[in-house]
Amino acid sequence: MKHDDPDWLEAMYNNRARVPDHAVHFERWAQDSERVRASQACTLDIPYGPSAGQRLDVFPAQRPGAPVVVFIHGGYWRSMDKKEHAFLAPTWTEAGACVVVPNYDLCPTVTLMEIVMQMVRALAWTWHHIGEYGGDPRRISVAGHSAGGHLAAMMLTCLWDRYDRALPPQLVTRALSISGLFDLEPVRHTPSLQASLHLTPSQVRQASPALLPPPPHGQLAAVVGGSESMEFLRHNEMIRRAWGRTHVPVCEALPGLNHFSVVEALTAPGHRLNRLALDLLGV
Repeated sequence: MKHDDPDWLEAMYNNRARVPDHAVHFERWAQDSERVRASQACTLDIPYGPSAGQRLDVFPAQRPGAPVVVFIHGGYWRSMDKKEHAFLAPTWTEAGACVVVPNYDLCPTVTLMEIVMQMVRALAWTWHHIGEYGGDPRRISVAGHSAGGHLAAMMLTCLWDRYDRALPPQLVTRALSISGLFDLEPVRHTPSLQASLHLTPSQVRQASPALLPPPPHGQLAAVVGGSESMEFLRHNEMIRRAWGRTHVPVCEALPGLNHFSVVEALTAPGHRLNRLALDLLGV
């Protein structure tokens, strides 16, 4: 790692620069998501907290008692939106699941630790209310991409019954991180990111999954695009080393995929990532 070399850090962490046609991916996600919202039953912009960003969309299950997947979007905690990720929902709803896609307030309006707690709040809302949409609160899994992959891992570390005594300690036992970030120290030194995130050393210690003890319950599947930067590949391997094979049984680089095409692989029947996504359902 070269924390004192801003050019190297930018080359490692500026994914839009690394993928010149990233806008094509974003446009496809937006168009496909609009079609899904128009064609599939969904309840949009449900508040789970007081601020404007604390809203979520629910794609209900066709039958009661269904497993639940909460998908958390990426964007380096400072951009993107749930509305651009509805295209992922059919992967799970067509397999009988209920899907929740939350938004969160973005940096620099809030801190990264506030975003972590907003996701805790979104998961608590899900446990309390998902039965109204056909979901089984005993079967909640979390998936996320990039910053969302980081947040998915953080949800495994949460002591749920300390946050809300009504919640079970094992609220989340399955998580899937796609191109997740597990060590925030280099992110803190990357100029274009730190300009929005304003990370402190204390926040790095509190919110870096690889610097935290292994989760008390559950397992994380960690995947990354094989064509991503050396740093993203390192992050993926780092969480396996930090938490061990028991807690991270899957740690893979998926060949030929960049930071954005890897998300689309989740929707491709027969792809390894599609299979891992369906494994979240426990069926």
